[in-house]
Amino acid sequence: MSGSAGDGLLVPVDSRVHRLPAQVKIVALFLFVLAVVSTPAGAFWAFALYAVLLGGCVFLAKLPVTTVLKRLAVETPFVVFALLLPFVATGPRIDFLGVSLSESGVLGSWNVLAKGTLGVIAAILLSASTGPRDLLAGLERLRLPSTLVAILSFMVRYLNVVSDDLHRMRIARESRGYMGGRAGHLKAVAGGVGALFVRSFERGERVHLAMQSRGYTGRMPLLSQSGANSGQWLEGLTISLLAVTIAVAARVVGW
Repeated sequence: MSGSAGDGLLVPVDSRVHRLPAQVKIVALFLFVLAVVSTPAGAFWAFALYAVLLGGCVFLAKLPVTTVLKRLAVETPFVVFALLLPFVATGPRIDFLGVSLSESGVLGSWNVLAKGTLGVIAAILLSASTGPRDLLAGLERLRLPSTLVAILSFMVRYLNVVSDDLHRMRIARESRGYMGGRAGHLKAVAGGVGALFVRSFERGERVHLAMQSRGYTGRMPLLSQSGANSGQWLEGLTISLLAVTIAVAARVVGW
């Protein structure tokens, strides 16, 4: 894979985080998110420590802060939902600047915002430091079912192909007078989506036949033969293990 299809969301810099094997970073992400999710919403100090740990990771990965902030836009729906919670939740009310808010709703809003933002930043860190092919190789090393790995690899490979088809169809519609924005044009859009689906399905059949003619038996060749040594596991999981320790302490202390 090459070009944008092969780069994905990767930020191509040389850093300690980039050099870690993908399987190590995947396990580290899972442990970190598990620790964050299991932390009581009222343990504000714990979330502050999580933020410091993530900030250190972003610094070690040499990621531009602007890139992280731009990609944080993906959690906008969750932010809107969280901001509405204090107004729609039930229970005891508190007054803030003349506005009546639900006490449980305020805590729930904080819970969604804090945990969601930390989880999204952790995912951004993984995607920015790991290419799609390396990510698939890491999942393969973690014994993810080979069929699922094959499906994901084809999705990564042909996502740009389908996007290019969609772009060409849009240009063709506009060259024939389609301007968009009116309900009467929904039929044309629906027809284009249907044609794109049929075209993609037919391409998939042709690709499958071509693979079978080259000896494909239902299992893709291994993407990677190399594993991670104990030093890389220790280095990659250090921050996640610290996060687990913080989560346990927050549960024990209870605040």
